Amino acid sequence: MSVIFAPSWLRGTAKINQDIVQRLLEENDQLIRCIVEYQNKGRANECVQYQHVLHRNLIYLATIADSNTAISSKAPE
Repeated sequence: MSVIFAPSWLRGTAKINQDIVQRLLEENDQLIRCIVEYQNKGRANECVQYQHVLHRNLIYLATIADSNTAISSKAPE
C-alpha cells in the first residue's frame, strides 16, 4: 500500500528515505502498466481508480522533492 495512505498523524513524522521513494516509483510503474492494459482492452472506466492512486503518489513525490529543495536551499554552504 502506498505511503500516501498512512494516517495523517503518521505522515508528518514518517522518515522519508530512498527505500520509500523507490517503492513509490515501482508502484507507479505497476500502476501505469495496469492503466495501459485496461485502456488497451477498452475498459477505460476501470482504470480510473488506478489513475487516482497514481496521481496521489505523484503529488506526494512532488511534495517530497519540493521540501527537499527548500531544505537544501536553506542549508549553509
